[in-house]
Amino acid sequence: MGYSGRGRSHPRFRTSVRWWIAGRTVHALLLMTLGALAGLSVVIATVWTLTEHSPRSMAQRFSNGERLFDLSLAVLRASVGTDNLNPEPDSTAHQLLATVASVTGSLVPAVLLGIVLIKMFALRPFVWRQRASISHAWTADFPGYSRRHAGSDDAIIAVRFYNRFDNLSVVDLRARAHLRYLERSPHDGSLVIYKQWLKVLDAQGEPADERYWLAVERGAPFTVWIPVEAPVAELPFRRIQGKELSGSYGVKLLVRLTARTVGLGTEVADERWFDLEAGDFELGRFVPLQPDLDKDVWRWEGWTDFDALEPHPNGEDPTP
Repeated sequence: MGYSGRGRSHPRFRTSVRWWIAGRTVHALLLMTLGALAGLSVVIATVWTLTEHSPRSMAQRFSNGERLFDLSLAVLRASVGTDNLNPEPDSTAHQLLATVASVTGSLVPAVLLGIVLIKMFALRPFVWRQRASISHAWTADFPGYSRRHAGSDDAIIAVRFYNRFDNLSVVDLRARAHLRYLERSPHDGSLVIYKQWLKVLDAQGEPADERYWLAVERGAPFTVWIPVEAPVAELPFRRIQGKELSGSYGVKLLVRLTARTVGLGTEVADERWFDLEAGDFELGRFVPLQPDLDKDVWRWEGWTDFDALEPHPNGEDPTP
């Protein structure tokens, strides 16, 4: 898979209804909902007129614009649950149309409530790369760190994410990494859960407890670099930052993000678990984006390969 960027947006979000709703303003959602209901009302009113039992011709039925308009308003009221249609007793079509309007009227409040809840609680602006990539430590995007590990076989983990929203500014972003694993208790042999705080590379490329970004640009990808401090020739790896994992169970890597939103004044938090045994890691370096300041960020090359790995120069597997 190349990384020429054949699309403008990340493919995982072309059909995500939740993100589609969360990425739009309340005014836009209300207008679209009213527009959809109005369109449905016109369609039902038209079919209602076509199927009614009347000696009048079709031309006469549709020549009365005021009656059609009143009928559309009646259908709209029925579609929002404030009125009912009166179908002809012996007309199956009218009974069906009245049922559609009635069911729509019962569902509209639930749909509107769902939209409100999504807008309130789906404030998760970060999109994660599906897997954490593991490559040589010298491939990190820090010149000093890369030079110090130029002759080393040690590996480094890269966890990537970006801010999806166009209309949400995020600042004071902090990223931390933790290791979760289970080991047998020396007392009774039961499994005990342990957690270990992992070092990440800070803005200077030095190991630190957290990575901090002052601001989060719209769409620009960010990377949390986690030194393994050991070679990784194959997966699953069995050692990270001095911790031997050969006798551990259920090993998972947690990356947690916290930030503040501009305007809303609220704190947002997100996290991603990477399971060592479930294929959440891959060997190789991620495909980078190609920033172009003359283009919108969503038109940068590389978005369609956001979850891919760089091909090896010799066509070999991109393993450390």
